[in-house]
Amino acid sequence: MKKLLLTGFEPFLDFPVNPTAKIVEELDGSTLNGYEIVSKVLTVDFSKSGKQLLDEIKNVQPDALISLGLAGGRYKVTPERIAINCNDGESDNKGHVPNGEAIFENGQDGLFSTLPLDKMVERLVRSGLPAEISNTAGTYLCNNVMYHGLYHFQKENLSVPSGFIHIPASHDLALKHKGIPSWSNDDLIKAVRTCIECL
Repeated sequence: MKKLLLTGFEPFLDFPVNPTAKIVEELDGSTLNGYEIVSKVLTVDFSKSGKQLLDEIKNVQPDALISLGLAGGRYKVTPERIAINCNDGESDNKGHVPNGEAIFENGQDGLFSTLPLDKMVERLVRSGLPAEISNTAGTYLCNNVMYHGLYHFQKENLSVPSGFIHIPASHDLALKHKGIPSWSNDDLIKAVRTCIECL
């Protein structure tokens, strides 16, 4: 059976809950659309997160890779179109504040997702779940991890669907972090499952 590597992140910054961790843990070991799902929760650490992803790719040898990240404040599920070769933004969980450095010195400025983005958004909207393609994954750990995956598969000349999907906050996060839109955990999982069904 084919394998899908599905990753999320631990809590970070002023978000005491990260719904991506709960989602990937719930889906770990399940089978969907002909894929066995293998899940991993990544740290929020510029020096480690990308390396953790590459270690998991080496161990799992996945046939597809989807990484999930929290976009607190977005109200739609947003598959990302592109990752850029840049680390920047606020402090990670180890206190490191990047300053625009390249993720890979010899890497392209940008790498495009190889996931079926249009199909994912169309299927999500048809299922009653607000969604649109995003043209910026930012410069924080979400972008970093997305770039690591795409760079690896391109460098190894492997045709493995790979990319990143940002999700809104869950209700349990919104109860702790006032003023952000949120979805139920059931709808977030439904959205992720719908995206996997498009592979």
